Amino acid sequence: MLKPSTHGKLRVVATSPTGQASLHRGRRTARPSGDDRELAILVTAEKLLEDRPLADISVDDLAKGAGISRPTFYFYFPSKEAVLLTLLDRVVTEADTALENLIQAPNADRDTMWRTGINVFFETFGSHKAVTRAGQAARATSGEVRHLWSTFMQKWISYTAEVIATERDRGAAPVTVPALELATALNLMNERTLFASFAAEQPCVPEAHVLDTLVHIWVSSIYGEGR
Repeated sequence: MLKPSTHGKLRVVATSPTGQASLHRGRRTARPSGDDRELAILVTAEKLLEDRPLADISVDDLAKGAGISRPTFYFYFPSKEAVLLTLLDRVVTEADTALENLIQAPNADRDTMWRTGINVFFETFGSHKAVTRAGQAARATSGEVRHLWSTFMQKWISYTAEVIATERDRGAAPVTVPALELATALNLMNERTLFASFAAEQPCVPEAHVLDTLVHIWVSSIYGEGR
């Protein structure tokens, strides 16, 4: 091995097999951090949800897939339901962050503006269909899931209503039904229509056409003259 000499130069020093073994013993294999284990649980859960509902997934399944023990699982999550809540929160936050970024750089063209906004939800939830389906099912039994979804839906509805009101104030859209009520109906329609398409329910709008269909309805509803 190389060591500095007393004259500032490097000199070669022989290392015995025993010394080499000692060096190897001193190098510890990197152990997964807490964040790594938590992420492994989340990745495992999303993968398993692609094939079966949460009710058919056990804590042992999640622990085994994450490469940890059952007791270690409970160090990170109190239940498998808590894992789903975290997954859903991550997906919803991803969509919300993307929408916030769009708000910072609005598009002047109305059709493109609405298409880009709706596409945020189409792309985000469409990229996490298993979590989306499981989250929708859990709303019937989980108050925490209902609260999470309701909180963000209210935020998105309020934002939509503000944009509709702005379009009306500048004369680009007619004043028809109240902006908040129109925004509520449109967002609830998006939710149901997108989820049906992602799950390939019957009936549903084919996933390849659902974005175009929703944009058409939004633009027609917001800018069309009322009867």
